[in-house]
Amino acid sequence: MSNILITGSNGFIGSNILKNTHLDNKIILILRNKDRKNIGYYKNVKKIYYNDYDQLDKKLKKIKAEIIIHCATHYTKKHEAKDISKFVNSNILFGNILLNNLNNMRVKKFINFSSVWEDYNATKDNNVNLYSAYKKAFALLLSYYKQTTPKTFFYEIMLSETFGLNDKRKKLISVLKSNYKKNKITKINSSNLFINLLNTPYKISDIVNLFNKKNIKKIKVKWLSKKMITEKIFKYKVLKGWKPQQSKIEDIFHIIKGWYKYEDY
Repeated sequence: MSNILITGSNGFIGSNILKNTHLDNKIILILRNKDRKNIGYYKNVKKIYYNDYDQLDKKLKKIKAEIIIHCATHYTKKHEAKDISKFVNSNILFGNILLNNLNNMRVKKFINFSSVWEDYNATKDNNVNLYSAYKKAFALLLSYYKQTTPKTFFYEIMLSETFGLNDKRKKLISVLKSNYKKNKITKINSSNLFINLLNTPYKISDIVNLFNKKNIKKIKVKWLSKKMITEKIFKYKVLKGWKPQQSKIEDIFHIIKGWYKYEDY
């Protein structure tokens, strides 16, 4: 049983990590005071609330955590001026305070989630938007703390597309699921659009056509063009011993139809 500190436990990635770790570990959640009502009860979970970053820094100095899983982020595909301060606070400042307290907390492993959009179209440091640029900026901070905190091992996990039963984000699979349930038409930019799941590209039209072939109730789609929309994937290292699960076309079908139980994700 390990002491694990999780950030971003209200989000899709963080909430799923919480569900899959709380039974066998002691979990610490870092939450803003305004988020008190958003987290339910979990076994072996301690919640630490803060109002500002000075208060957060003081509270972290009193915590012991062997592992930090850093999922907290502010995401938007296309930013507006109001997003800039949110990028700074969530994607830089918050994480920097964590990093600055690694020795105080005696952290052995720091796991950070980032995005393949930092290396768009298989080109290193080719940021597709401002969000990915901020994630890349945080990676520079990680490089500094790797040098100054040698007792901590750092892991950076580069995420592509993700999906799941309890996904409330406006991602393609969750939108298809919602519209399928409501019997609504989903507008998709191109019939030649590809989605990348764990470095495996799937053509969206193939997913829709195969689903409709196997099911009486059909996914309704309006294709807006036939232009090719795909990208090359940068060749990242694969974690030793890791194998992908629940990332096949059949798993996408199950999510759209709501076949998985809530606990599966």
